[in-house]
Amino acid sequence: MSKLIKVAETKDVSPGTAKVVQAEGRSIALFNLAGTFHAIDNTCSHEGGPLGEGELAGEIVTCPWHNAEFNVKTGEAPGPPAYEGVQRYSVNVQGSDVLVEVD
Repeated sequence: MSKLIKVAETKDVSPGTAKVVQAEGRSIALFNLAGTFHAIDNTCSHEGGPLGEGELAGEIVTCPWHNAEFNVKTGEAPGPPAYEGVQRYSVNVQGSDVLVEVD
């Protein structure tokens, strides 16, 4: 059963930035795109790099290890070197609390 876990407050993640958060033992990269929050697995599907430390350009984050790219809205990998996407998590904002839905 899914549950909502508070992982941050809106003030913790400025627009255009990311923050690595923990929820139910998972490392999650939380992104703020112009005030809308998105969350994906923090671990790159290519070689395990930390996506939350990658460079964000629009809705694409680039892994700092080998430049694999992922769409932070969908978790999809648009091309090599990553051939598989990463898990995407639903995000809810309640007041100033940012909550991620995990199974």
